[in-house]
Amino acid sequence: MSVSPAPLRTGAAPSAGPADIRLVVTDMDGTLLDDAKRLPAGLWPVLAELRRRGVLFSPASGRQYATLVREFAEVAEGMVFIAENGTYVVRDGVELSSDPLDAEVAAGVALAVRRLAADGVDAGAVVCGKRSAYVERSDEAFLAEVRKYYVEHRIVEDVTALDDEVIKVAVFDFGPAERTTAPALAAFSATHRVVVSGEHWVDVMNRTADKGAALRGLQRELGITPAQTMVFGDYLNDLEMLDAAEWSFAMAGAHPEVIARARHLAPSNNDNGVLSTITRVLGIPEL
Repeated sequence: MSVSPAPLRTGAAPSAGPADIRLVVTDMDGTLLDDAKRLPAGLWPVLAELRRRGVLFSPASGRQYATLVREFAEVAEGMVFIAENGTYVVRDGVELSSDPLDAEVAAGVALAVRRLAADGVDAGAVVCGKRSAYVERSDEAFLAEVRKYYVEHRIVEDVTALDDEVIKVAVFDFGPAERTTAPALAAFSATHRVVVSGEHWVDVMNRTADKGAALRGLQRELGITPAQTMVFGDYLNDLEMLDAAEWSFAMAGAHPEVIARARHLAPSNNDNGVLSTITRVLGIPEL
């Protein structure tokens, strides 16, 4: 029995019966992971049940592909990873789609971040290639943040001269990125996408690149409709992805624009909101 995905502005998911869901897509930080960056308890049995039912589970994150694979090493086979905010989609090591960034644009962003740093902004660029991420800063405080999202990273002298296909440039700002770094990179928004992907992160990508575009491409390839798609997100880089699913959930405590855009509201990431919603909507008994 299918239930209608009518707008639901409460912390609970519908309970009229299991929905016809074929694809579950979730953001990681602030959504699936708790604030301590931990996967929720009970995730593996739920993923096994989803696989048994023929439901594809797909992480969609600003994180690097290699980082996502490490997080889901136990169940990565057959899983589709929407990495780097949708610019790189991979299944079993095979690229399904990508949206490379022009090298001159990537270099321009890196140079702009250098100028910000010279003006006293505590920020650094992470130039994201398909093989690795590349940084110029080598201080431990900055690298500790980079390691959380880019397990494959290299310190280089010049990130504007790389032998890799660049797919985005991420900028980490120790201050509030939405008020400092994002406005400083606004000039790139005339031709490219400048998106605040977290409290301290800004990503610069092609205009055609976002999680929503990657998800729609995956839906077309798999023959899955928005009505059969469930999506979870919490921040501004999740907005387009929410638009691609009728079962779109903002996490409690999400950015106000995300809450306004989503059809439903799930419990917070610290209250196991993704798993509790999946199990309730799909009628999965406690495992």
